[in-house]
Amino acid sequence: MDLLVNIDVPDLPRAVAFYTDAFGLKVTRRFGDGGVELSGWPAKIYLLEKPEGSVGAGQDLRRYARHWTPVHLDVVVADIEAAFVQAVAAGARPESEIRTETWGKIVVMADPFGHGICLIEFLNRGYDEIAPHL
Repeated sequence: MDLLVNIDVPDLPRAVAFYTDAFGLKVTRRFGDGGVELSGWPAKIYLLEKPEGSVGAGQDLRRYARHWTPVHLDVVVADIEAAFVQAVAAGARPESEIRTETWGKIVVMADPFGHGICLIEFLNRGYDEIAPHL
């Protein structure tokens, strides 16, 4: 098995610029004018150009203002402060301050298209700090 992550965007060139500038991903393939494969994370990212207002799922229409979804990206970084500055410079919108938990640091953001992204820097034993021992 493998995992592919598809992200619908209304402006493919702008999305490519954001994800390559914010996270250092590289374009590895292009699919005509409507799709781009990005590599650099454990799972490939597929940016798919889909116009706002087109049907996304069921009868729900795509919208690119900030929206809530139960699925978002957690990007694990070595230095959250540096990654935060880089992501904001690329166009991410911060929605919280960087906060520290027992397992690490986190900041909630959105990409320029309304998709949720959290930057995470693990500290100590990471999630093992809060996971019960089995």
